[in-house]
Formats: sequence, structure tokens, C-alpha cells
Amino acid sequence: MTEPNYINDTFTKNITCPVCQNNFTETAVKTNSPRITSKDSDFFIRYKAINPYFYDVWICPRCGYAAMKSEFNNLRSSEKPVIINKITDRWKQKTYPYFLDVDLAIERYKLALVTALALNKSMSSPSMISLKIAWMYRIKNDTKSELSFLKKALNGFLKAYSVEDFPIFGMDRDSFNYLIGELFRRTYDNENALIWYSKVIMTVGASHRVKELARNGKDLIKS
Repeated sequence: MTEPNYINDTFTKNITCPVCQNNFTETAVKTNSPRITSKDSDFFIRYKAINPYFYDVWICPRCGYAAMKSEFNNLRSSEKPVIINKITDRWKQKTYPYFLDVDLAIERYKLALVTALALNKSMSSPSMISLKIAWMYRIKNDTKSELSFLKKALNGFLKAYSVEDFPIFGMDRDSFNYLIGELFRRTYDNENALIWYSKVIMTVGASHRVKELARNGKDLIKS
């Protein structure tokens, strides 16, 4: 699994767990290392070198607290007992290798998903994790599992749409509307896909890029 050139693409990052204050390390990918080969229509990026998605989740080896690195430190003091009661009490300590593969990435995303659901996080959080799990199954060409997690992501994003403030994970409203439309298309609900694509196309002020993505989605349905 380890490839020699990856050593130059990574470094060790020191982390302090916000639950148990344990100090541990995670592998981090240098920002100038990932090389993009293509982008899928639902914002999944394909890389030809080390895959940053594999390293997107941090896990405390002592207490089992897991979250995407962008959310890892966003923990209220009132949430710590929830982690201890629902996660730590069932956690079996595990050490992960320095380099990760797609199967380990899926395992780690699923641990982050369990944590997000245990904490009753805002719907966009478990939904984004579910979307990234779907992308990992896409790498494995496991279309059945991919579809299952795309549906989970879509259902959660629909709930988040009406109650959460934008931006959501860096997406403005137009990009989010497009993503919902794209997930409808990818889960074979073309009728709703067209509705959400149209929201984007008809929005005054939406960027040319996202409007073009929506038009491409409509063309795929009608072709």
C-alpha cells in the first residue's frame, strides 16, 4: 500500500482530542501534492497521486471520537459526555497505518458518520459524510453501495436546505441546489432532478459555471 513517492506528499500532524485531551498524530497531505485528473458532476475530484479524501477523517485512538478534520474541533462541552457514553464505551482502540487505502477510508468515514449521528449534528454534516462514502464506493466500482449512500446524502441535504444557513460546506445556495439536482439524477429521479436544475438556471445572479453544470445535467436526462 505504501508508495515511496508518497513520503514527499505527506507530513505528520499533531492533534489534541477535544473529548479526552489525548495527543495523537494523523497523516496529512500537503496542499501542493494532490494532482487532479478530472472532476465528476457531483463535485467528486479524481486524483492520480495520493488521494486526500483518504485522510479527511481524524480519529482519536483513545476515546474513538471521529469527525472530518474540518469539524473535528467543533465540539461543545455538552457533547463530550455523549461521545463517552455512546462511542467510547463501545470503542476498541485501533491504530491505523500511516498510509491509508480506500477500504480504510470507508471505515473511517463510517466512524465519523456514527459520531455525527450520535451527536445529532445538523443534517448537512452526516449528509456530506455520506456523500464522501458514496464517492469512496465509486472508486471501488461498488455501484450498489454508492447508490445507497448517495440516497442518504440526498435525503439529508433536502432537510438541511430549509433549515441551515449558507454557505454549507463551502457551497452557496445555487451550488447546493445544483448538487441536489445532480443527486436526484444519479439516484434515477429525473423528474425532481429537472426541477432542481431549473432552480439554478432560472436564478438571476447564479454563476455561469453552476448554470452550465445544471444545463449539462438536463441534457444528460433528455439525451
